[in-house]
Amino acid sequence: MMDLGGKRIILGSNSPRRQELLRRLDIDFEVDTDNNFQESVGEGIPFEEVPALMSVGKSHGFHRPLGDDEILITADTMVIIPSDERHPGEILGKPRDRADAIRMLSDLSGREHKVVTAVTIRDSRGEETFSDTTLVHFRQLSMSEIEYYVDTYKPYDKAGAYAIQEWIGAVGITRIEGSYSNVVGFPIERVYEALIKYSSI
Repeated sequence: MMDLGGKRIILGSNSPRRQELLRRLDIDFEVDTDNNFQESVGEGIPFEEVPALMSVGKSHGFHRPLGDDEILITADTMVIIPSDERHPGEILGKPRDRADAIRMLSDLSGREHKVVTAVTIRDSRGEETFSDTTLVHFRQLSMSEIEYYVDTYKPYDKAGAYAIQEWIGAVGITRIEGSYSNVVGFPIERVYEALIKYSSI
C-alpha cells in the first residue's frame, strides 16, 4: 500500500476506465471534474504534443487552488493516424455520432496507429507532465463488423471510437507495442512511478 504521507489524490476525470485503473494502485482518491478549461489547439502543433497541452490545460483549469495536502491528476488520450499514402494524418478524438464512429473505425481498419496519453500530476509546489505512446495494429475490418461494434457498444465517449478491452479489441487488434493500459486511457505504470515521489513506500 502506497503511503502518500497524508496527501489526498484528486482525479480530474470522469472516465470510468481511468478510475478503475487508478483503483488498482490501492490508493484512495476522489473525483472532481469541475473545470474551466476550454479545449482548443492552435494550428501547426505536432499531433503527438496535443495530449500534453490538453492535460496541462485541464490541470490549470481546475476550479480552485490546490491545498498543500492535495495532488491533482489530469489526463488526455488521443488516437493518431500517421500520415501515409492512404491518409493525410489525423487526430481522432471522441466521435460526434454513429456516422463519425463508423468513419473513424474505417480509417483505423487494416493499419497501425498511435495512442498517446498525457498525464499531469500537480500539487501546490509543482507539477510534472509526461506522455506515453502505444502502437496499435488493426486487421482489416468488414463494414458489418464495424457497424455491429458501433451499434452494440456505442463508443461515443472513447477516443478513436473504440475501447481495446471490448469486443473490437478481441477480434480486431492483432498487435500492440507498448503499454496496454495506455490504450485503455491511463498509463498506470507511469502514474505509479510518478506518485512514488510523494510516497514513503
